[in-house]
Amino acid sequence: MAKCNPKYLALSVLVVLTTVIVLTLRYSRKDHDSEEKYLSTTAVAITEVVKMGFCLTVVFGKNGYSVSDFLGQLQQEITLWDTMKLIIPAGLYTLQNNLLFLALTHLDAATYQVTYQLKILTTAMFSVLMLGKQLNALKWFSLLILMTGVILVQWPSEGQQSAEVVGDKSAAMRTAGLVAVITACFSSGFAGVYFEKLLKKSPQSIWIRNIQLGNDVGSKTDILKY
Repeated sequence: MAKCNPKYLALSVLVVLTTVIVLTLRYSRKDHDSEEKYLSTTAVAITEVVKMGFCLTVVFGKNGYSVSDFLGQLQQEITLWDTMKLIIPAGLYTLQNNLLFLALTHLDAATYQVTYQLKILTTAMFSVLMLGKQLNALKWFSLLILMTGVILVQWPSEGQQSAEVVGDKSAAMRTAGLVAVITACFSSGFAGVYFEKLLKKSPQSIWIRNIQLGNDVGSKTDILKY
């Protein structure tokens, strides 16, 4: 019996999860008989609480499930000044997550999913500018094909153009959704590269950094509610 490559298994799980999340969020943001929609800020806050809980559990396990060692590591590695370094990516992730809810409210799942792949292009761009990474001609060509594909998906057909003339409000909402998802792409790219740069320069593990990041994102989400 052939063994399954863990990388391909992880990739398959990631594809399924991403697709399910997008479809579920899109369904939850649709109008259902004039039911009141939930606040996107609440959903973002709950997500960060769950992520922090998972990261805390992992750190607890890495300390041999010893409460004293676990608390000692948190006290030693999570400091106020160190956590302040994550204010920028935390703010950008907060903005990004709320923009994605706005985008899914006004775009269909397929358009959203394809357009959001522009984050690959923005991440590559910021990696070159901030980390000094070098991309060969094949990678730049692949990014160009990706950008061309996104543009073609957004290119309106004759039927869509006539429909937009009739429904100006619908067209405006779609434009708002596109602006939101494109802005989220730039936010995601910059925040991801900035976070990677911090990880490379600090002794803390990615789990500790995510705990700090989740705390900052949760705080900024609470501010947005008011």
